[in-house]
Amino acid sequence: MNPPQPGPAAKELSQLQRWFQTVVTHAEGVESGLGTEEAQRLIQLTPGDLERVLTRSRALSAAERLAIYANAYHTRLLDCLGEVFPMLKRTLGEDGFEGLAFGYLQEYPSRSYTLNELGRHFPRYLEQTRPQPAVSEETLIDPAAEEAADLPKNWPDFLIDLARLEWAIYEVFDGPGVEGQAALSADQLLSIPADRWDQARLAPVVCLQLLDTQFPVNEYYTALRRTKSGGVVPFPAARESFVALSRRNFVVRRYTLSRAEFELLRALQQNLPLGEALALISPTEGEEFEELAARLHLWFRNWTAEGFFQSVTLDS
Repeated sequence: MNPPQPGPAAKELSQLQRWFQTVVTHAEGVESGLGTEEAQRLIQLTPGDLERVLTRSRALSAAERLAIYANAYHTRLLDCLGEVFPMLKRTLGEDGFEGLAFGYLQEYPSRSYTLNELGRHFPRYLEQTRPQPAVSEETLIDPAAEEAADLPKNWPDFLIDLARLEWAIYEVFDGPGVEGQAALSADQLLSIPADRWDQARLAPVVCLQLLDTQFPVNEYYTALRRTKSGGVVPFPAARESFVALSRRNFVVRRYTLSRAEFELLRALQQNLPLGEALALISPTEGEEFEELAARLHLWFRNWTAEGFFQSVTLDS
């Protein structure tokens, strides 16, 4: 038996709903939305014919009524971006951030049924536009840092790094995790005989992310987050920095890394055997092998304590 088909009224309602969504969500506003190919395919209208579809109220025309919905929609998008990039918003100030966010939404309008992906391309947009300094009163540019970092040239790179960090935080928070699952313990890891390291592969937890940046944005983020609104945080000079992000008990945690730690974790994340990954790490200048071994032991103790690894397997 064939399922019942929707009647004319249901088809008309569905068509009207799709037309309404097309018009009010258009990045350039209602008038541009009305003229799109998709809107015209659904309901063919000229701007003067709008009241054939949407009646006017006592105070507002049909176009003005539509504009209220469109403005509310775009305001919600701006609010969502501000929630994903709160420290970037504080750094730029509300007006500066919303100006950038509005431009971003013009170039990368929401195409998904969910707003979870809305900010994914924001760091890329900052790379493309390279906005110049317009800091808020909540930040303080240290003159020494300004001179060292050559602020007019490097300021966009700082914003890009900060946006990358905040998007990583959002992804780790909103993505899959390992809550309720057992993580690899230090004792399990250290029980692997040294002669089997070449066959051992560590599986990082799914929520582990690694980030390398030109500026110490993890430290800046922490300092700004701890500072009350209206407080000041010095703008940092450029300095190569590395951070790991993970999630435990639904809380995102951030860990500042050395370059060596970052490279080792990245190699393990790329599924290199433990022995091959360890071969990438060499003693620092003046460091004895025993000192390097102690350093590695401490790293793995810390990483397993923080639940960085899900399991270990041995190749046959």
